[in-house]
Amino acid sequence: MDDSVKHACGLFGVYGHRDAARLTYLGLYSLQHRGEEAAGIVTFDGKTMHTHKGMGLVSEVFNESTLRGLPGRMALGHTRYSTTGSSTLKNSQPLVVTCAKGPLAVAHNGNLVNAFTLRQQLEAAGSIFQTTVDSEIILHLLARATNAQFDQDLAECLQLLKGAFTLLFLTERGLIGCRDPNGFRPLCIGRLNRAYVLASETCALDIIGAKLVREVEPGEVVFIGADGLRSLHPVRDSSPRLSQCLFEHVYFARPDSQIFGESVQAVRTRLGRQLAREYPVEADLVMPIPDSGNFAALGYSLESQIPFVMGMIRNHYVGRTFIQPAQEIRDLKVRVKFNPIKEIIEGKRLVIVDDSIVRGTTTKARVKSLRESGARAIHLRVSCPPTKFSCFYGIDFPTRKELIANTRSLEDIRQFLGVESLGYLSLEGLLKAVGKPATYCTACWSGTYPVPFGEEGDKYALEKHSGQGKC
Repeated sequence: MDDSVKHACGLFGVYGHRDAARLTYLGLYSLQHRGEEAAGIVTFDGKTMHTHKGMGLVSEVFNESTLRGLPGRMALGHTRYSTTGSSTLKNSQPLVVTCAKGPLAVAHNGNLVNAFTLRQQLEAAGSIFQTTVDSEIILHLLARATNAQFDQDLAECLQLLKGAFTLLFLTERGLIGCRDPNGFRPLCIGRLNRAYVLASETCALDIIGAKLVREVEPGEVVFIGADGLRSLHPVRDSSPRLSQCLFEHVYFARPDSQIFGESVQAVRTRLGRQLAREYPVEADLVMPIPDSGNFAALGYSLESQIPFVMGMIRNHYVGRTFIQPAQEIRDLKVRVKFNPIKEIIEGKRLVIVDDSIVRGTTTKARVKSLRESGARAIHLRVSCPPTKFSCFYGIDFPTRKELIANTRSLEDIRQFLGVESLGYLSLEGLLKAVGKPATYCTACWSGTYPVPFGEEGDKYALEKHSGQGKC
């Protein structure tokens, strides 16, 4: 099994542009790193919602013909990695329904920790589900709401949800975006002339030339329509704990994005500097495991004054190793994804900087390849603390028993990986790298979960029970 952490999903929406589908296509391209299993776009042309979804990369799912079949000045797009429910076309998003309130589409980034309970209640009330994703629960709740206005329906629905839910909706009237009160996953607002854009990361705004307006606040719902943008805070919590995912800065987000008000590349550079302070070593070169380790390695080099080199080249056409479900395919990708440069490495004492170690097997294979390329010594530095706990808020971590830091001591891990020394950044050092440390979730390192969870900790919980009720 590989070391990579499974990603969150990517969201992108446009209101008020004649090329809404094409802009969404470009936006999803920028968010491809957030999910490579499936992609989809829904548009509304004033009368009908048009949908195209498929398994695979954005470039594989869409072409000129499919984009021409998505007319309208409103669009909603999604790139998926499955954190609830299996990787199948029926579970791909956006999800679209037609009910008494008209057509409605939703795209979701996160995990509902009360999904199993809500689905049982809905099935008992007669709801029939078509997928095994928690996102469909939201559509059923909205369809069953009986308020006079959709705003009230949505407020009532959001009050019932627990966990991580950054959501985009497309209705006949416009585009809607919201974040849960904890603010686990990011969402930002952009402007492109008179059009509005909503996106998971600012890099998706950059690609279409949109200007960042601001982030959607935790607990906020923004409605974008003919009258412009208006904002509500319908989810009332007497003491919401901000729990923004710090792994977005460590690994998930693109370095050219701003996440939670901070530059990702700047945070990663500070992580590397702090890592050098905590774990200095005599060495000849500092090199990253590309690409998410690049800026942390740069920070380590700047702080330690050890030269920075790119001693390992990543094959960008292989894709992320965790995407393919078949083990033999994953193993093949681990071997071909990274290639050391022998001329740089041979005879050198190396500081290798990686963003995280999950199971350890892929890291071990990379260390072996560096040895075979002639490295004299390898000192591994990791720009976050040991990952000991699973995530239930939109990241598909392995189970705790599969996490190497949960089952082995630091010395055991060092010996298993075959390195001269090993240093993980401390939790205190990690939090020093961000401007508002109290606003971040650190559950995967500390075991302190901001929102309690139950059976929804199992990615396939809804599938295991899909035979119950009227599903």
